[in-house]
Amino acid sequence: MSVVQMVKIVGLGAVALTLSVEWLGWLFCRLWPRKISRGPLKEVFFFPTEVACTERLFTPDSPFPCPCPLPHNVNTSFTRLLGHILSASSSLDLCVFAFTNLDLSRAVLALHARGIPIRILTDMDYTLITGSQIGAIRRAGICVRCDSGAVHMHHKFAVVDGRRLITGSLNWTLTAIQSNKENILVTEEPDLVLPFITEFQRLWDVNDPARRQLPSIAEKTASLVL
Repeated sequence: MSVVQMVKIVGLGAVALTLSVEWLGWLFCRLWPRKISRGPLKEVFFFPTEVACTERLFTPDSPFPCPCPLPHNVNTSFTRLLGHILSASSSLDLCVFAFTNLDLSRAVLALHARGIPIRILTDMDYTLITGSQIGAIRRAGICVRCDSGAVHMHHKFAVVDGRRLITGSLNWTLTAIQSNKENILVTEEPDLVLPFITEFQRLWDVNDPARRQLPSIAEKTASLVL
């Protein structure tokens, strides 16, 4: 066999090997698409969103179709947001300025009924607005702390299971979801999630009612002197 023939055979073998690897990679992607790591979760939603039925998210195992007139089995920014909230399996920390949306309240109450630990931080002034869900959530036994500082607690973020961040401009209100131009970012990027976990814990500690009500040692000493 001449050198030229040998080079041709080796070249054809290399081409065949390359094509085989590419074909196997394509086949693997088709058969096991979720097996491939694409890095941490990163999603962006924009609002206002199309109005659609959300019942399937709350009762996925129900054998009966929902009779409401809204579109069914439609993925919208809002249904995707609800899906992320309802995916919680170990904890939900929520820090939100205004909370009046009934579906989001239902999602929080559903998690509570499943035994998921929930902590909610909100602005004191906006717990008093018409339609606020904070009262109903508190009556259900969920721990809520209110920021009563001189300025508003204007955050809108949630941390699901200590690893998934949901943040953006969206207040948890019907107007924000169906009327306003808003955005939501969902990510599991640790460098983004961890600062929000730290900020939530800081605000949670600062707004501990027991800490605010207990007099300081200086105040106690002053009262004794008087």
